[in-house]
Amino acid sequence: MRTPLVSAIAFALAGLSAAAVAAPAADTSQLATTQLPRSVRPTHYDVAVVPHADKLTFDGKVSIAVDVLEPTASITLNAIDMSFADVALVPAKGKAKFAAPKVAIDEKAQTATFTFDHAVPVGSYTLSMKYTGKIGTQANGLFAIDYDTKADGKKRALYTQFENSDARRFIPSWDEPAYKATFTLKATVPSNEMAVSNMPAASKKDLGNGLTEVTFQPSPKMSTYLLFFGLGEFDRATTKSDGVEIGVITQKGLTSQAQFTLDSGKAVLQEYNAYFGVPYPLPKLDNIASPGQSQFFAAMENWGAIYTFEYALLLDPSISTQSDKQEVFNTAAHEMAHQWFGDLVTMRWWDDLWLNEGFASWLASRTTQRLHPEWHTNLEAVSIRESAMSRDAVATTHPVVQHVETVEQASQAFDSITYSKGESVIRMLEAYVGADTWQKGVQAYIKAHEYGNTVSDDLWKEIDKAAGKPVSTVAHDFTLQPGIPLVRVESVSCANGSTTLTLSQGEFTRDRPEKKPLAWHVPVLAKTVGGKPSSTLLTDGSGTLTVDGCAPVVVNAGQTGYYRTLYKPAQMKALEGAFAKLEPIDQLGLASDVWALGMAGLQPASDVLDLIKAVPLDASPVLWEEVAGDLASLDRYYDGDAKRQAALRKYAIARLEPKFAQVGWEAKAGEEAPVAILRSDLIATLSHLGDAKVIAEARRRYAANTMPAELRKTILSVVAANADAATWDKLHAEAKAEKTPLVKDRLYALLATPEDEALAKRALELALTDEPGATNSAAMISAASREHPALAFDFAVANKDKVDHFVDSTSTSRYYPRLASGSMDIAMVDKIKAFADKYIEPTSRRDAETSMANIKYRVMVRNERLPAVDAWLKKNG
Repeated sequence: MRTPLVSAIAFALAGLSAAAVAAPAADTSQLATTQLPRSVRPTHYDVAVVPHADKLTFDGKVSIAVDVLEPTASITLNAIDMSFADVALVPAKGKAKFAAPKVAIDEKAQTATFTFDHAVPVGSYTLSMKYTGKIGTQANGLFAIDYDTKADGKKRALYTQFENSDARRFIPSWDEPAYKATFTLKATVPSNEMAVSNMPAASKKDLGNGLTEVTFQPSPKMSTYLLFFGLGEFDRATTKSDGVEIGVITQKGLTSQAQFTLDSGKAVLQEYNAYFGVPYPLPKLDNIASPGQSQFFAAMENWGAIYTFEYALLLDPSISTQSDKQEVFNTAAHEMAHQWFGDLVTMRWWDDLWLNEGFASWLASRTTQRLHPEWHTNLEAVSIRESAMSRDAVATTHPVVQHVETVEQASQAFDSITYSKGESVIRMLEAYVGADTWQKGVQAYIKAHEYGNTVSDDLWKEIDKAAGKPVSTVAHDFTLQPGIPLVRVESVSCANGSTTLTLSQGEFTRDRPEKKPLAWHVPVLAKTVGGKPSSTLLTDGSGTLTVDGCAPVVVNAGQTGYYRTLYKPAQMKALEGAFAKLEPIDQLGLASDVWALGMAGLQPASDVLDLIKAVPLDASPVLWEEVAGDLASLDRYYDGDAKRQAALRKYAIARLEPKFAQVGWEAKAGEEAPVAILRSDLIATLSHLGDAKVIAEARRRYAANTMPAELRKTILSVVAANADAATWDKLHAEAKAEKTPLVKDRLYALLATPEDEALAKRALELALTDEPGATNSAAMISAASREHPALAFDFAVANKDKVDHFVDSTSTSRYYPRLASGSMDIAMVDKIKAFADKYIEPTSRRDAETSMANIKYRVMVRNERLPAVDAWLKKNG
């Protein structure tokens, strides 16, 4: 769940020895972290709700079967924005009940406490109550989405979003992952609407007056955050896979756009049943498509009822692209992986969130490549790793396993370390032990802990057993401490047809070059160009490795390792000369390392351009995407310095134009999927670089309305970015008139992307009105921040009372600092700090601190690295 995010476990890592940092996690017999008293535990919830969508309120009744584990005079559970009536506690056996308790609400702690006139003895009871709650307009708790339809005007649908800590907005509950229970949900709903939950409906009762009471089958034992309820004028398409009914639920009339997801779900379920060795245990698995969007997630893995925004699930023939198709598949595969990793087996507390998200990300990537090899998504492993390393290289990073104390910290745990580093470390460990051994360990883990809660060491125990060696030693190094190993190739010598490497291990960091490096056990795989790979486990900071052949050597061959590789200048020059002969995955890995090491000052920044120059025209389209991305990133560093930027742009356009001429504006019969994606990337990048021919052609196609679906979003993006006032007004009129939510949302976001600051200001003002829709306003401000970070940040802060209504409640500590994170103005650091000091709890400032660190880093790159780029351009331009 959640795309694409200061804990105690971070210790003061720089001051600890590697052995201390890599100590095993707490023994699994220890109690889970909790913010609630441990004296009472729920086992079952009977919930009945009556939503009032027009009033944005709902009525509820709940009877909770609880076990009192030690005598207590009070029962405390989680609740937000609720009022209570008729609270009663009755023993499971007998009819005697306690006097009505006193009710105390603690808004800050998000709890309700029921205090009785005497202690409740140990035993089993039913705690029942009536309550009322609120329906929101952002994705927290039970919320409403208003949307347009082409044939039937505006509609309102209701959905729930509970992860990480918002079930407490829907049910008074023990809203923590370790408090697993079963649920029976009953809802009184309009008879003309469809109600959806985790389980199929058990019965429906006509109540008259246009209302129906729907009762769903009892759920399996699960955490509160996995419960789901949806209600609206929906259609449902179904298929069968391994005896399970798979469904996709959409707004009326759109199930045809979900056919790809439905077909994919059938294939993915078969794949996962085989991989886990434990069949999917529920009778149905729905994927519910919702209009709208969130700034912080695309989909949610509710057990048996996955919630997904339309843009990540539907394929609209008028606007969807090959990239969209791949993302739809990957999102569905990710959320379906959660049905085992997260739903069947759940992390005990948010410290081990990566057991959910890292594994779902890894398995989705693996499954996408297995079922769609024609997409070549195996090459995306490098960009996934780079996403993690970008965050992991600054002082504000954190370990994969991190201590979480507050709701806000749990929300912040959904970040690239949890997802992308988690996925990358799993990929490395799987390569280290072998795919079959890894699968054997995973299957044992799932079978041992189904319907239960775990910590990371429960998994490592099973992997160690399957591998017959202490994989946990490597795993602890990469999950219990932050940071990135730096493997230096100290020397290379060839004799008797073999090459021997001398390696040393340090730490790669962007903002702390003086810090004492941490230590890791690093699985290293290397090979000569065209040769066979050899491996070693780098320990104690140094080692040697011998590989076949005497050609240039690639370290981290296959790019499964989570580390950076630094070569000596002569080695680097040899690899540049042999670059065209490298495997595409190694070309990408080398290019990524050179970029990061060059910008950090560990090798000349101009090496980036040397490598770009070495890329052959017939190289992988994914490598050309990397080239375009690097040139665009360099261009951003020159913002505000028109003369120097012009020199970079002249070279960049000249480098990209031959590839674009080869790819062209029109798709060719039989072209591979990566080519279609590259076409859009090149158009976007060349436009950003100011290529007059590309901008003019995009404008011509827009004016003539000759935009193929595959390029419609790209062309609109170019037109919007380069809009004048008349064009902006035209786009605005189109946005207002559009009735398809998926397209409408896109158009409103584009209104905020012009390079013209005056037009960006108009978009920001528009974002505060009711016109764009409640879930589009925050996205518009974010879109404006990409080109105008200071403008967007200052505007959002000045209008914070209004903007807060457009951001889900647990995400404001991330939203505002991220608006400024793309700035090249060092003055923004003080602005972010002032905002954090005023509005963000000291324990929840990680994103603010990361934004500040990244601004400082970019300013350093501009001041200290670009002169080498200038010199290269002068020599080669």
